[in-house]
Amino acid sequence: MVTPDIKGVMVRELMTGFAERTGLFPAGPSPERYLWTDAFAVCNFLGLYRQTGDEQYRRLALLLVDQVHAILGRHRQDDDRTGWISGLGEDEGQRHPTRGGLRIGKKMNERRPSEPFDERLEWDRDGQYFHYLTQWMHALDCVSLVTRDPTCNRWALELTKSAHARFAYRPREGKEKRMYWKMSIDLSYPLVSSMGHHDPLDGLITYSELHATARKLSGRSRSQELSEEIADMAVMCEGRDWATDDPLGIGGLLVSAYRIAQLILLEEFTRPGLLEAVLENSLVGLEHFERTSSPGLPAGYRLAFRELGLSIGLQAIQKLQVLVGQHPNIFKKSPGRGRIQSLSRCAGLAESINEFWLERKNRESRTWTEHRDINMVMLATSLAPDGYLSLY
Repeated sequence: MVTPDIKGVMVRELMTGFAERTGLFPAGPSPERYLWTDAFAVCNFLGLYRQTGDEQYRRLALLLVDQVHAILGRHRQDDDRTGWISGLGEDEGQRHPTRGGLRIGKKMNERRPSEPFDERLEWDRDGQYFHYLTQWMHALDCVSLVTRDPTCNRWALELTKSAHARFAYRPREGKEKRMYWKMSIDLSYPLVSSMGHHDPLDGLITYSELHATARKLSGRSRSQELSEEIADMAVMCEGRDWATDDPLGIGGLLVSAYRIAQLILLEEFTRPGLLEAVLENSLVGLEHFERTSSPGLPAGYRLAFRELGLSIGLQAIQKLQVLVGQHPNIFKKSPGRGRIQSLSRCAGLAESINEFWLERKNRESRTWTEHRDINMVMLATSLAPDGYLSLY
């Protein structure tokens, strides 16, 4: 078992190494920014700041926010377009850096409308993913909660408005809205028209979180801010099956369950039945994963960031179990308590995943080095998940 002291040292080493490798600090001539990884990194730096009180980690979180906006909020260097992807002028773009969304940060430029679709290449092409944007909304919200400055929450709200308006659409009159999975850099056309499995769920929870923080920081209700968007997501969530056999997806569902519970405590989530559905589908996915996975495989046959996503989710369930125990009056009628207990029995899997990827020889494998940045950050999150998991 890895001791808390060793975990703390490792988290600091991983995040310092990430800052240096990607040109965050010391500042590099061509920083490498990737939205998913950077969202987790912001939360990790905030978690380190809350844990240690060391101001350098707070500065790194804010520096990363600014750098992401300055790079992923603007057109690529290999594009003939320049400036903010929102189309705003320079000064206005600085004040509203998320109004046009944010690029993924892929190495290849996006597919233009005239180019044929190539499924294999599309994974390597730039554009915008909704589920990456919700991660960044969450990261921005965490910044506002820690700093007590509503600016980042406001940027997250502006990002929500812009993204929802372009990703959510009605196929034809009378049909319920759906979502595109991937949009172009400027949000003008879809790159992949199918809907992400958990995108409506991510949207509903994240939008509710942003509203809760806006109300908390402003001292007044801003319930109308995202009312239409929340209603859209709620309809898209009705009756859906969230089960997945992907460890990263299962971990995401477990995190969603914990966030829903936190929002229920704040009286900011009016659909408690969704918690039961998410827990049930998580258990289905986890049982399938346990039956089919091969934990004895060497590192070269395993993807660290996907396993670490599951580890983070399993730790979220442990926190959820504590939360439910602390507030029996609120959760006493919840049939999900039994499922929480069943999921918690798998808590040891999180520790074994962490221990496996803490082994230096496993971090020398090709599958680790090919995805080094995201693996480093996700391992840090898995070792110290509070910065990412705890809303309030």
